This record gives sequence, structure tokens and C-alpha cells, in this order.
Amino acid sequence: MMGPAHSLSGAAAWLGVGAAAAAADHAMPWPVLLVGALICAGAALAPDLDHKSATISRAFGPLSKALCGIVDKISYGVYKATKSRADARRTGGHRTLTHTWLWAVMIGVGFSALAVLGGRWAVLGILFVHLVLAVEGLLWKAARMSSDVLVWLLGATSAWILAGVLDQPGNGADWLFTGDGQEYLWLGLPVLLGAVVHTIGDALTVSGCPMFWPLPIAGKRWYPVGPPKLMRFRAGSWVELKLLMPAFMLLGGVGGAAALGYI
Repeated sequence: MMGPAHSLSGAAAWLGVGAAAAAADHAMPWPVLLVGALICAGAALAPDLDHKSATISRAFGPLSKALCGIVDKISYGVYKATKSRADARRTGGHRTLTHTWLWAVMIGVGFSALAVLGGRWAVLGILFVHLVLAVEGLLWKAARMSSDVLVWLLGATSAWILAGVLDQPGNGADWLFTGDGQEYLWLGLPVLLGAVVHTIGDALTVSGCPMFWPLPIAGKRWYPVGPPKLMRFRAGSWVELKLLMPAFMLLGGVGGAAALGYI
């Protein structure tokens, strides 16, 4: 899928989690619902760090472009080192390592640890990166027409404001994890969910997605999981633009309303 659809699916997924949490009598404070949806929208772009032309490659200028090149090479190296004889030959690392369940778990755990061990500045950094990505994904037309600096300023100011709101008692810094020193431990959850939603979205397209690596399927380590071929679509096709994106917006709206107790 394309960047905007990935971001919309990420935001909708977190709002759905908010609805489920409310139904389970562990409702999210509204700042957690909002921040989590934005982080998940941004994190849903992150698996494309292995693609030099993806939305995320433009988000932070030359830095993100260079990082995408590095991740592409690492992913390709992992693919070559672990592929079976049945796996196809490849010339790059796109849709390999960063499009797996293992990657999703690793970055989710990593960001949770960073939030807890790194303190306020780490939390601000996590918010800034993912808010910039959320703007690039959700407001992609406006982001492309404006300068990178304006997008970065929006991300930085929003991160500062939202971190201040979360820090207020009862606003969610200790949502879900209430032990001493566990504030913001939940920040890794929308990151993990965003990565999972991205891989599921890509699995619906023509190429499929090897989300279950390194578990062998049909003799392949990198088996491209997906629905029957008749149900798949090409990235950027009318199915994505006219069907899935409106569906994500509708589901997100319903999930958000349910999470806040309006339905």
C-alpha cells in the first residue's frame, strides 16, 4: 500500500484498540487515545525504511534517505543469509526484514525501553519522529507542498505540547503500566501495532508480504503471505484509494467514538 493508506490504517487500528480497551473497562484517557493514534499512524510508515523512494525516505531529508539505504542493505544481507533454495532471487531488501512480525516486536520493545530508560527527552524524541511521520502520511498533500522545516517545527511543537498534556496526573503517562518507573512504557505498543498493520496491508497487495519470517512455510523462509490472488490489488489502485482509505476513516471514527464512550 501507499503511505497515506498505511497511516490511515495505523490510526484506525489504535482507535480500535481504544474501543476494545473501553469495552474491557480499561478506557484510555483521551491524550493516550490521541497520541497513540498519531504514533501508530507514523509507525505504520516505518517498515518502508527499506525503500529509498518511500514516504519515510523524504521525512527527514538526507538523514532519512541515507538511513533507508542502510536498512535496505542490511535487510538484503539478512535475506541472502537466511533464504532457502525455494525462496526467489532478489536484488534489494524491500519487503523483507522490516516487514516481519519479529521486526515489529523488536521495535515495539525497543521504543518502550527507550521511553522508560531515556526519560523525558527520549519521550519527546519518540513523539517528534512519529508525529512528523504522521503528518507526512495523513497530510501528505500539504506536507509535500510545504517545506520540510515547517513539518519538523509542527512535529516538534506538537510533541512538546502533547508530552506536557500526558505528564498531567490522570492523563495517561502511566496508562496500562502503573508500577514505579513504568511511565510511558505503553509507547511501544502503538509502534508495534503500526508495524503489524503495515505488513498486513502489504500482504493484501499483489506481491504479498513475508510477515512470518523466519518460520518456514511451503519450504520457504520468506514466504509471501497474502489472500488468494483474485483478492489482491496493486498499490495505489482504485481499491486502495476508493475503498480501503474511506473504510479506514469510517472505522477510525467509529473506534474513536466508542473509545470515548459516545457509542
